[in-house]
Amino acid sequence: MTTFTKVQFNTFEPEENKLRIEDIAHALSMMVRANGHFPEFFSVGQHCIQCCREAMARNYVPEVALACLLHDGSEAYLADVTRPVKKNMTMYLQIEEQLQNMIYHKFLGYVPEGEEAVLVKNIDDACLYYEFDHFMGEKLFPVEPVMMGSPSYEVQPMKDVEEEFLALYHQVKKQMEK
Repeated sequence: MTTFTKVQFNTFEPEENKLRIEDIAHALSMMVRANGHFPEFFSVGQHCIQCCREAMARNYVPEVALACLLHDGSEAYLADVTRPVKKNMTMYLQIEEQLQNMIYHKFLGYVPEGEEAVLVKNIDDACLYYEFDHFMGEKLFPVEPVMMGSPSYEVQPMKDVEEEFLALYHQVKKQMEK
């Protein structure tokens, strides 16, 4: 594939040096959540931003906030596949894991494991829950997850989402350097 920044990228043989945060921000800002079934456009980029902001609202370390921002980064190179379908796609899951781990390694410096991975997953699930509650009136889990931040579900121009994603990325990276 040719990415937004004109990089030739092979998802079956990914090369870490070809990953660009600009490609991830751009693609995720244009990729719709819920396979397009929400009544309004809500991007994967918006979801990732909300996950990052939720980690910040919970006062988690910057590394967790950055992992939340990047947690769907592989979808910029693959696609967003809904959870019920994805769980049955063994080959896709293997490719996604390899690529996602490469993204974490390049932009975070390591792959979140253990407690950090659980924190990221919990925030991802909480944001997913409230997205479905807001857009579909559907409560996905029997117990309502905690949400410390104030998510926004307004339709945003894709360029604004892309710019906010990149700004958050640079902000959190600076916090990590302190």
